[in-house]
Amino acid sequence: MEDAYARSVTEVLDFFGVDPTKGLSDSQVVHHSRLFGRNVLPEEKRTPFWKLVLKQFDDLLVKILIVAAIVSFVLALANGETGLTAFLEPFVILLILAANAAVGVITETNAEKALEELRAYQANIATVLRNGCFSILPATELVPGDIVEVTVGCKIPADLRMIEMSSNEFRVDQAILTGESCSVEKDIDCTLTTNAVYQDKKNILFSGTDVVAGRGRAVVTGVGSNTAMGSIHDSMLHTDDEATPLKKKLDEFGSFLAKVIAGICVLVWVVNIGHFSDPSHGGFFKGAIHYFKIAVALAVAAIPEGLPAVVTTCLALGTKKMARLNAIVRSLPSVETLGCTTVICSDKTGTLTTNMMSVSKICVVQSTDHGPMINEFSVSGTTYAPEGTVFDSNGLQLDLPAQSPCLHHLAMCSSLCNDSILQYNPDKDSYEKIGESTEVALRVLAEKVGLPGFDSMPSSLNMLSKHERASYCNHYWENQFKKVYVLEFTRDRKMMSVLCSHKQMDVMFSKGAPESIIARCTKLLCNSDGSVVPLTAAARAELESRFHSFGDETLRCLALAFKTVPQGQQTISYDNENDLTFIGLVGIIDPPRKEVRDAMIACMTAGIRVIVVTGDNKSTAESLCRKIGAFDNLVDFSGLSYTASEFEQLPALQQTLALQRMTLFSRVEPSHKRMLVEALQNQNEVVAMTGDGVNDAPALKKADIGIAMGSGTAVAKSASDMVLADDNFASIVAAVAEGRAIYNNTKQFIRYMISSNIGEVVCIFVAAVLGIPDTLAPVQLLWVNLVTDGLPATAIGFNKQDSDVMKAKPRKVGEAVVTGWLFFRYLVIGVYVGLATVAGFIWWFVYSDGGPKLTYSELMNFETCALRETTYPCSIFEDRHPSTVAMTVLVVVEMFNALNNLSENQSLLVITPRSNLWLVGSIILTMVLHVLILYVPPLAVLFSVTPLSWAEWTAILYLSFPVIIIDELLKFLSRNTGMRFRLRLRKVDLLPKDRRDK
Repeated sequence: MEDAYARSVTEVLDFFGVDPTKGLSDSQVVHHSRLFGRNVLPEEKRTPFWKLVLKQFDDLLVKILIVAAIVSFVLALANGETGLTAFLEPFVILLILAANAAVGVITETNAEKALEELRAYQANIATVLRNGCFSILPATELVPGDIVEVTVGCKIPADLRMIEMSSNEFRVDQAILTGESCSVEKDIDCTLTTNAVYQDKKNILFSGTDVVAGRGRAVVTGVGSNTAMGSIHDSMLHTDDEATPLKKKLDEFGSFLAKVIAGICVLVWVVNIGHFSDPSHGGFFKGAIHYFKIAVALAVAAIPEGLPAVVTTCLALGTKKMARLNAIVRSLPSVETLGCTTVICSDKTGTLTTNMMSVSKICVVQSTDHGPMINEFSVSGTTYAPEGTVFDSNGLQLDLPAQSPCLHHLAMCSSLCNDSILQYNPDKDSYEKIGESTEVALRVLAEKVGLPGFDSMPSSLNMLSKHERASYCNHYWENQFKKVYVLEFTRDRKMMSVLCSHKQMDVMFSKGAPESIIARCTKLLCNSDGSVVPLTAAARAELESRFHSFGDETLRCLALAFKTVPQGQQTISYDNENDLTFIGLVGIIDPPRKEVRDAMIACMTAGIRVIVVTGDNKSTAESLCRKIGAFDNLVDFSGLSYTASEFEQLPALQQTLALQRMTLFSRVEPSHKRMLVEALQNQNEVVAMTGDGVNDAPALKKADIGIAMGSGTAVAKSASDMVLADDNFASIVAAVAEGRAIYNNTKQFIRYMISSNIGEVVCIFVAAVLGIPDTLAPVQLLWVNLVTDGLPATAIGFNKQDSDVMKAKPRKVGEAVVTGWLFFRYLVIGVYVGLATVAGFIWWFVYSDGGPKLTYSELMNFETCALRETTYPCSIFEDRHPSTVAMTVLVVVEMFNALNNLSENQSLLVITPRSNLWLVGSIILTMVLHVLILYVPPLAVLFSVTPLSWAEWTAILYLSFPVIIIDELLKFLSRNTGMRFRLRLRKVDLLPKDRRDK
């Protein structure tokens, strides 16, 4: 029954055909169970493990790698190769792909846990009236129409409609569903609000929420998927994970690379068709296979085999850095998504605020000698910890607040007229509440005020253990005053009172809504001397003005009073609640975190818009936004602040315009949060959504990056990509800065690997075109790609964060990893790398003292050596020295190129190698490994290399070092004429680019 909130109790009962005094009969239970289903959340069909594994290989770059591995293996067998040599290359490629698949499977398995943990918020049992008798049944057996009894401490087992209240008030904590910071009062009256959201449905008890006060009966209106919790489950079930910006760019790069590789391979094969019949090949078919092997070698050279592993490693390094910033990353790709976040949709309660109600202001009457003189005190401390001080109206700290008569009596009344408990949890190292948040705030106030008559009070309290300190002052007053009788809070009185006995005196303490308390007061307590004087009309008017001003600041205002009653009185009635003595007013607020304002400024500087999303009412949320600087000192909030209902009533075009300016979205329910994320994503925004409750889970899963609070629910954490250990909005801003730095470093090592692979392709292509022997064997190329490229590329991930990383606007989602001028730069570097490698190979044959000193013509005609008379043996072309020199040139030139990538545009003289010692270390380690394969015989045989002489090492350095000079020149042009180059090349980007650039 979807509109039970708008129907009267009689209409709802008639709809289900149930007698509220007897409940459903057994036959009705069976019929309703068939009609409406069971009270369980349906299980999601799990993806089989084998499908999850296969899904990880559904990537173009991965498919190319698999094909290259298979072809390489087949050709090795065709050539008669056996043992380790034939298996090495395909084995290493497949090992890398298996490791990446494992990471992907683990990530997707974790995502399914969110739906399982949602079941933890379903109640296990319920007290149900059937056949005229109450019985305790499993909550799963409930059907619509069942009459359920609910009382304080109960978890609501299904969606219920209140039909009867057995107490003066009935309150429910539904924060996990709506995010409201205070418990909500429920009643049995029907709701007439159009387009009612969860917060408007005052007669509905939602599944999974908790009863915090009162007792009553309700009829079941929705079970299983037809509950508020069920709609969240369904929303999460139908949310598809979006690919991250980097994933999209890498996919585009893979597609681009596939086309380039295919084109070059075909070109090399076609260009050499005339050589297929050369006698050295032993026939046309064998010649075709020979040049096909060269094409495969080109493919191996062009594919950055280590790229998936290096990207994963760099993101993993980023997660370790973020963990130090209290941001625990659950999904690796989300690390770089932070870098291009354009909008942060932040939950208010618990993220921007502490979610711990605190007394922030106190108002008392100082004296009435010359008219009513009001005195205001402010109280520091924003948590439930009994730590904070009281300041007077001039901002001066009160050393002994309890010596002020009104503060003394406020502390006394706050402790005694109170049903809550404040306790210390050693496991979490925090103070926790049991009961109403506002009542706990009063208990904390009593602790901050302290006790009268002790000069060393503040220091002596600090010597107590945290467990003793939690309620030391409250226990003192409870020991001094014995509670005799309690008048509970009722909605018509809007107050509660408690009768206490103290030695030879009986006192009634009262607290409640200011208008109710002040109306019953005839006297007031003066703070100047502790005297009790009549409450004049002028004083009454001044107090009413003050509590209205508290309301304007969206403080929840309570008034406190007392009355001396005849000694020996054992009970009190509503008639006793008059002729009270006014003590003071307290203003209670869910305070903003102190770090939030600076974090908001940092977001604005970084070009990131923050939208505050909350279930609270509009005025409360606007007051918070004003305090944290979200409204930038504006007076008129029109166009910036909307409730969910206001936004839904706007025409589609106006909704689009409103989204571009929106700063506050209030009175929302879970579906609105998800709708907001989708609408922003449709405007090409990259959205980060924060939240802590079950209600936030669908939006967290839908957002580009979902950020859950460490103290939040397990459902929210499982649906998120990142968890904030300290629940602090400021940690998000620090994580965004780190995310941007990680993306910059990711770009640097991708560019490094691209330029290296361009060099390898140029090397093989030029060698094939010139008709000289193969410069590098496939196993040597694999060594260069995996070991020499992999280690420095990973170390580039440790490049330091730029000082102005949070002063730049977020990068566009469609920004290609390498475009325009940058591609030209790395093409130049790559071409030099390839030419230097070929030059090293030719140098050994033509100029080296240890070589045969052939003419260039003789080198080009090596294939006809056996058919001609020569002064040198034909076996010279099988010597391992030239390929070893070429391979070492390639390794050393790429080590120098790694140093070039310390910064995109800054000179090595400005950002020196000392700025990233990890990179220096990786270069040294790479060279040590390379020397090992040269000088350790078994490894030398495996990689077809041989030891080099000092003269050969000198030539290698001469050929390698110029890459530094070339890149320094290109960096100089970037710094000084970069804009001209960008403008000239922006329309002809050589790598694919998203068409939907903003």
